[in-house]
Amino acid sequence: MAALLRRLAEPRRSSTLWLAAIIPAETHGRAPRLDPRDGLAHSRGQHTEAAAPAEVDLKRLDGDDDGIVEMSMRRLKARNALGHVFVSQMRELVSSLYHDSSARVVVFRSLVPGVFCAGADLKERALMNDAESDLFVHGLRSLMTQIACSAQMGLIETTRGLLPGAGGSQRLPRMVGVTLAKELIFTGRRVGGQTALEMGLVNRAVEQNQTGDAAYREALSLAREILPQAPVAVRMAKEAINRGVEVKRDPQITDVILGSSFIADFLW
Repeated sequence: MAALLRRLAEPRRSSTLWLAAIIPAETHGRAPRLDPRDGLAHSRGQHTEAAAPAEVDLKRLDGDDDGIVEMSMRRLKARNALGHVFVSQMRELVSSLYHDSSARVVVFRSLVPGVFCAGADLKERALMNDAESDLFVHGLRSLMTQIACSAQMGLIETTRGLLPGAGGSQRLPRMVGVTLAKELIFTGRRVGGQTALEMGLVNRAVEQNQTGDAAYREALSLAREILPQAPVAVRMAKEAINRGVEVKRDPQITDVILGSSFIADFLW
């Protein structure tokens, strides 16, 4: 399945859209939401952990796919769990794309078989002191806000004696409604691709293929549909949608206000 990601922080400056290649339909897993802000390095060669192996990497497609960027996650032993190095490298790479007008669509891809992301790295978290933990959680929350993935396959924190992290208890009710969100959070239930599609957690679900990359192929297909569209129109539409869902007022008034704001930005 593939999930269209929305960008929240300073969206006027970028026309990039974000996609995620998620695990196959009805395969249990966790797909957390992933801001390149908060003072991280702005180039790919300036990783916070200079000696650390690359757990996240970029690949720019060419030819007819020029403008599509793949962000590959490969923390194999930890099943792409959100550890300090993993999150730092992810944020740096997102930052490097933030003002890159050549990056039109970004596809997030897991290179770990059978899983997109295993959630927070609780073993690493247990070794952090309070100050380190606070900094890490703040950075993770901002990253998730930046490229918030709409395919959350399970908020299982209550089964571990925890509360849903990084805004999960707020985003899920907005996506599926308060009643269903309570059910999913209180039970810690994990849902497969088709169920997630029916709930509105994801916008596409696909059956796995023999090569194990059906989700990636679906995400790439969607990226190719978006790629040729007018970047200014895409940027305006993205901003209108992102702002509109947070504004409680007449939709027509909202459109007029947002449209006027965009015109002012482009003229000045």
